[in-house]
Amino acid sequence: MSALVMIFILAVVVLVLQLSEKQHELTVQQDKVQVQQDRFNDQVSTLREAEVVRKDMLEEMQKTLKDRGIDVLITENNSVLSIPSEKLGFAAASYDIDDEFKGVAMSIGSVISGSIQTDDRMKFLDTVFVEGHTDNVRFKGLEGTGNWGLSTFRAISLWSLWDEELPPTLNLGKLQNQNSQLLFSVSGYGQSRPVASQQDNDEKRAANRRIDIRFTIVRPDAEDLLNISKSLDKAGK
Repeated sequence: MSALVMIFILAVVVLVLQLSEKQHELTVQQDKVQVQQDRFNDQVSTLREAEVVRKDMLEEMQKTLKDRGIDVLITENNSVLSIPSEKLGFAAASYDIDDEFKGVAMSIGSVISGSIQTDDRMKFLDTVFVEGHTDNVRFKGLEGTGNWGLSTFRAISLWSLWDEELPPTLNLGKLQNQNSQLLFSVSGYGQSRPVASQQDNDEKRAANRRIDIRFTIVRPDAEDLLNISKSLDKAGK
């Protein structure tokens, strides 16, 4: 009888040890899952914060410029500061900024620079694109580059003015993102990205002649998200 009791006790001890080991393994797995979940939540939180910072920043720029008598638009889900072409004085088929409009152009550049360098906003920005856009009236100059060339050179004209004339404390050409890459880039899209799809009158065509300042924010790295997903899959098995 005592032998049976001893066997029973030993069996219980073994079972308890096995359960304890399984519980430990489960706890370890749960901890791993929590770590990956926290990583994912951090990525989402950073993205949301970046979107809020960008929205606040563009609204601040718009208000400051409006107070100076310069009306600009915020478009594309609070990611673009859009400058109508007439604010910069581009004549038809020309990419030069006339002297009388350079003050406006410089005000826009100084406001942008001051705003993005406030606090720690820079860490949320990946790239800022200075984008030129035209209407659908065909341009035949610039050695056959047409509207693409015209839009690009208009963007370059604005950028060059900022790069050459803004004071050192507001210089945009030296700003870098978190990857130590230059923050600003210049591009032209010709008539390929109209804001007014119908261009059957001067007013609608004028809406498409613009310079867009597009602010892109840092986003979760695709490879990092994939690794998180794989880790969660392994932890769940």
